Amino acid sequence: MSHKNKHDPAVPTAGTKPEPNGETTATPTADSTTPPTPEPAAPKPPPTTKIIKLTEAEHAQLKAEAAKAAENWDKLLRSAADFDNYRKRVTREKEETVRSAREAIITSLLPALDNLERALDHSPAGTPLHEGLLQVQKQFERALADFGLTELITKPGDIFNPSQHEAISHVESNDHPDGAILQQIQSGYKLADKLIRPARVVVSKGKPPVEGEAPAEPQPAEPQPEDKKPSWFKSPFAK
Repeated sequence: MSHKNKHDPAVPTAGTKPEPNGETTATPTADSTTPPTPEPAAPKPPPTTKIIKLTEAEHAQLKAEAAKAAENWDKLLRSAADFDNYRKRVTREKEETVRSAREAIITSLLPALDNLERALDHSPAGTPLHEGLLQVQKQFERALADFGLTELITKPGDIFNPSQHEAISHVESNDHPDGAILQQIQSGYKLADKLIRPARVVVSKGKPPVEGEAPAEPQPAEPQPEDKKPSWFKSPFAK
């Protein structure tokens, strides 16, 4: 085997590439493909604060504008509070107007309801007239109940309550104690939680006195013993 090509410049050796003009160049090897290490970025310069110098006139104008802005903000808060109070007051007045109008209308209808009750009391039970009046009364009561009207239930034997009842007479009774209700003359009604008409009732004033027996006189109250003081106690008012 000849070693002529080893020293012959016309024959390309390993790792070289012939050029068109006959020159050879070196080809990159596997080690030459490593990417270069990036250089660290230069640090950013710190932000600088720009100082603006104001004249006394400009400084005074800036203070006046800040005071004006604070005053306008205070006025805005006060206006918002006043408007909220106005809205609440108007809502309350509207509710009160509706409640007063409803109470006036229902109060004017109560006498008609009383007449229905009287007609029922004087009509024979089981007759067509009685049944018709009963249906009208129930319809009347259902319509008024939708507006919040409720009847005060008062029965004989109940204790008289001045906040719900109106006593039109007092009658002696052997069966009921003093202050007990004997009879209801007119029904009482409440609208929501407000009493619009008390129930008119007859109240017992106790048993009548027995003939020949003097009424019991009230007994005087027993004298209360004075507070005992120790022997060494001396009143500062004693002479």
